[in-house]
Amino acid sequence: MKIFTYKRKGIKGRLSTRVVTGIIYSFCGLCALITLLPFLYIVAGSFATEKELIERAFFLIPSQISWNAYHYIIKTGAIILGIKNSLYLTTVGTIMNMILMTLFAYPLSRRGFRGKNLILNMVILTMLLPVGMIPMFMLIRGIGWYDSYLALTIPGAINAFNMIIIKKFFQGLSLELEDAARIDGASDWKIFRKVALPLSKPVLASITLFTAVGYWNNYFGPMIYLNSQKKYTAQLFLRQIVMTSQGISKDGSLIDWGDFGAPPTVAIRMAATVITTVPILMVYPFVQKHFAKGVMVGSVKG
Repeated sequence: MKIFTYKRKGIKGRLSTRVVTGIIYSFCGLCALITLLPFLYIVAGSFATEKELIERAFFLIPSQISWNAYHYIIKTGAIILGIKNSLYLTTVGTIMNMILMTLFAYPLSRRGFRGKNLILNMVILTMLLPVGMIPMFMLIRGIGWYDSYLALTIPGAINAFNMIIIKKFFQGLSLELEDAARIDGASDWKIFRKVALPLSKPVLASITLFTAVGYWNNYFGPMIYLNSQKKYTAQLFLRQIVMTSQGISKDGSLIDWGDFGAPPTVAIRMAATVITTVPILMVYPFVQKHFAKGVMVGSVKG
């Protein structure tokens, strides 16, 4: 009788577990679908004709494939230069940010570092009292960094919020590993390079991705500090392309398209969104594997 009761409980338990698992999977699938649908519509719309975009409210497969939007963007020739500039700015800025933030965060996470609380409070103060746009612009112009990539990289080289996240992760590393390395004769610099950095891949990969996305999507900074068109990022060139497709020239006057007619404005906006999104999406798979990786598993034995 007891065996029969246990079997019934076991069946009920497995059934309830499957029901809960099914609900969780359904909820996650619904969230993923809600997230993906707008982007899929933008991708489909970038290949659709202007007429179809106006007549149909929503679709995932265009009835007629049209490359006019991409052809118009590529024909301008500027987008290639913009992507090169964005790649350069994103690569240099991200590498510099990660080096400086890591070197800043590690000493603040170590025990016995005098004055670290005072330094940390000063860092937090910069988050509570940010510098205004006009004083920063006057500073950048005064030191001669206007129309230079230095204005887009140096002032934000150490992000206080990201630095604190890295510091908290360093603090969570096992002290026994540091003590063991020190007994073996390792210096502070060697412990940092050989112990702390390899164990911090998940947080460094995450912050690297966030920083790279921030640089790639930065539109306001280049618009304020860059003047030379040869230094424009992809976002600035795409803004210019979208405005031109709407019939507005650089000086704000209206463009007369004549007998050729206006280009597909809505499709160009969607194609511009795809062009600026795809490069940063290609980086994500190389970083995503570190997010869920249990890096501390097996690092301490006994």
